[in-house]
Amino acid sequence: MTGHINLEVEMRRTQPDYVVYRPKSMDGAHHDWGNEHFLVFDGPDGSLMAVWTQSTREGMPDQRIVFSRSRNEGVTWDSPRVIAGVAPPAKGPMASWAFPMVSNGGRIYVLYSKQVGTNDIFKHTTGLMAGIYSDDAGRTWSDEEFIPTRRSKWDNPASSVPANWIVWQKPERLSEGKYFSGLTRWVSPAVAHPPPVKHWSAKESVVEFIRFENIDHHPEPKDIQIQWFAQDDEALQVGYPGHPEVSVIQEPSIIRLPDGRLFTALRSPGGNPYYSVSDDAGRTWSKPQVMRRSDGGRPLLHPCSPCPIYSLDGGRYIFLHHNHDGHFEQWGPFDTLDHRRPITIALGEFRRKGKQPIWFSEPKFFMDNGGQRLGYGPGRADLAMYASFTIRNGKRVLWYPDRKFFLLGKEVTDQFLADLEVTQ
Repeated sequence: MTGHINLEVEMRRTQPDYVVYRPKSMDGAHHDWGNEHFLVFDGPDGSLMAVWTQSTREGMPDQRIVFSRSRNEGVTWDSPRVIAGVAPPAKGPMASWAFPMVSNGGRIYVLYSKQVGTNDIFKHTTGLMAGIYSDDAGRTWSDEEFIPTRRSKWDNPASSVPANWIVWQKPERLSEGKYFSGLTRWVSPAVAHPPPVKHWSAKESVVEFIRFENIDHHPEPKDIQIQWFAQDDEALQVGYPGHPEVSVIQEPSIIRLPDGRLFTALRSPGGNPYYSVSDDAGRTWSKPQVMRRSDGGRPLLHPCSPCPIYSLDGGRYIFLHHNHDGHFEQWGPFDTLDHRRPITIALGEFRRKGKQPIWFSEPKFFMDNGGQRLGYGPGRADLAMYASFTIRNGKRVLWYPDRKFFLLGKEVTDQFLADLEVTQ
């Protein structure tokens, strides 16, 4: 697919400020065309660190977790090392969707989904929660151990079949000083309603929340304690368009509001993002509502694609979305390899008296890749935000995959945000 394409030109289409990873070959010989779920974080030694899911292509048997480190604020990065799963050309069992947490004592935990030979819905989401840690800034890693997790009414009734789950964003210390995260739980076909249409975006899903209780006590992975919130019937649910009985809601992104409440943004297949609010440190959540520019304002537009919200300062936020409902150029809502672009940013501001507690500016174009497909087989053209965000030394950087191929970083500057005005 990429033999006739200039990868240097393609890598620069989104005008990145940082290059973290470019696949090593144009013919796929290094099995590294798939690069996604890209989480950059502050290392305990003052460096920048990153974990991501790498593969020949998403869902292939060589899917694995890799780790890299930058000692110069993201200008250059170490060659990634496989820390979970297998290095190609070996295949399986897959390790996917890793997320990091750093204890107060400097231990780096990396947890992920580990396939154990059983597939329930998608082979790269059916798995046990596994984890490793490093006490020497990522030079060496512990042996893998499995972490006990709570089963749900949404899981396969057979206890031998693992849950179908993804933690998408980095857990943050949002809930009483403890690491907290949202979790997408895909509903097992054994208990799900029939999909309204034959497309992955119509598969039933709900959103839950998890809190890691003892990370700062340096437990072995098997002894990590997790508190589960919004479980079973309390999970966040949004009906599929025209089929309210089928919940499809995914990819929670969470920030803390100035009044202490938590706010989560969520993706859906209905053409709009949703939001929910918790006023008790994430234990319970309001019924999801369509996200609007302001109370009574126009709904924001976004297809079934990640839509992260990140904190800036002083009750300000950025919200990344595509600013269309899935109908884009010649593409329709099911063309997810192509329509998940461009990226626009809306500036959000806290409104203490607002029913919706964050109001947004009009969107502003941030980047696009032109729609050229890259990667294994037919390739992909999307700018889906399986991304992360850091603020260091006054620089705000969005770290993102371009076409799940390149891994890049782009600064969100004061100059870019200066002309964005939020409804008063």
